[in-house]
Amino acid sequence: MKKGIKIQVRFSDIDVMGHVNNAVYLSYFEMARVVFFSELMGGEWDWKKNGVLLRKNEIEYIKPVLLNEVPEIFIYTEKVGSKSFVLGYDLKVNNEIRTTGSSVLVSFDSLNNQSIEIPGKMKAILIQLFRNDN
Repeated sequence: MKKGIKIQVRFSDIDVMGHVNNAVYLSYFEMARVVFFSELMGGEWDWKKNGVLLRKNEIEYIKPVLLNEVPEIFIYTEKVGSKSFVLGYDLKVNNEIRTTGSSVLVSFDSLNNQSIEIPGKMKAILIQLFRNDN
């Protein structure tokens, strides 16, 4: 995704060391995913029938983010399978990578409580968003 999603660091995000607590990054990635999916799939998408479940997260902490900094998260596709896909994250401050991460997500129909094939529209968008080293 070329456009980054800006995150406001809250005072409650900061730990005793004076930087964003390591557990908070998962919330930042989640916030970015919500914006990412809303912009790409639109408001009419049926998330109950064609939703996603989070299966796994990985994070690499490179350099801390501080209270008055404005992190920006860039999301891209790392892998697309038949029922699951992997999103990658670059968290940057002033264009400097501070944290990277990835999430494995599974397409899921919560009405029938089962995994499903990635819907065609979503799969086409995910394929277009493979990382292009911006």
